[in-house]
Amino acid sequence: MMSGDASLSISYPRLPGLQMHRGQPFPLVVQCDDAAAGRDEVAGWISDQRELLIGQAREHGAVLFRGFPVRSPEDFDRFIASFGLENFPYDQSLSNAVRINYTPRVFSANEAPPDVQILLHHEMAQTPVFPGRLLFYCQQPAEQGGATPLCRSDILFERMAERHPQFADDCEQKGLRYSNVMPGANDATSGMGRSWQSTFGSDTREQAEQRMRDLGYSWEWLADGCLRTTTPALPAIREVAPGRKTFFNQLIAAARGWKDSRNDPSKAITHADGSPLDRDAVQDIAAMAEELTFDVPWQQGDVALVDNVVVMHGRRPFHGTRKVLASLADPQRHQFDVPGGTV
Repeated sequence: MMSGDASLSISYPRLPGLQMHRGQPFPLVVQCDDAAAGRDEVAGWISDQRELLIGQAREHGAVLFRGFPVRSPEDFDRFIASFGLENFPYDQSLSNAVRINYTPRVFSANEAPPDVQILLHHEMAQTPVFPGRLLFYCQQPAEQGGATPLCRSDILFERMAERHPQFADDCEQKGLRYSNVMPGANDATSGMGRSWQSTFGSDTREQAEQRMRDLGYSWEWLADGCLRTTTPALPAIREVAPGRKTFFNQLIAAARGWKDSRNDPSKAITHADGSPLDRDAVQDIAAMAEELTFDVPWQQGDVALVDNVVVMHGRRPFHGTRKVLASLADPQRHQFDVPGGTV
């Protein structure tokens, strides 16, 4: 299946509960069976196999690496660098989450409290610029819970198009707009508690307004120092390959999970023309997504390469200490033509 350094012993186990789509496992598990494998050896192997591994992530949705010598954020950084992908620094992103950086490539996945469930979403699909690929690293699995659910959005789109053809067409033709309220200071009690200063890399309101103007956002300053923003029109469906489309958005998370002291999910998302979503369809699609979900059973040292266009991810609640770190790569910009503007 793979060539490369013959001294690196590799196998492809099937984990319990692993799914099969189009005759292929989801996710693909790549296991290093050589306990003596060194970091230099692994870095060279990944570099040699990078095109194949990146292609497998697109085809399978995700690749889970198990048994490789990744024992620290610095090891994870080097593992990532071996793929040769363009880094997408978190401080340049428009993500809603509060995170802590460990290296220029590596940061905490989300600082929200353990009881907060992060619903399925494509990373930054609610922003004009998003990462094409994500990498996760388990430095310490939770004592209980804390799995990262993964869902194949291309398979989900096929099923929703059969059961909700009108809604699928509306999503594809109209696109979406997202609204949320950002606090005046980081709020780590919320899964979407990143401040407007951090989100827009701004020290003043004037700087934030210029950044939003450049991105096509509309906004309203609130009396308590928070900022309500609405995105430009963004796509809900993307074509991965001829005849293969994916449900690429933050619809499930926004419509069902963008809730804290500032935000109400019922006001978080509409079609780009301002028309409301079919809430019954949204609920059914969320249920279908759960049926298609594989919960990654993290083990210490695991690394997952996720194609962000093909696969949604989230976070299950947990007990105990959990340290799952993340990295963004391959920044891309939406291109979407709808009445009201092109992103």
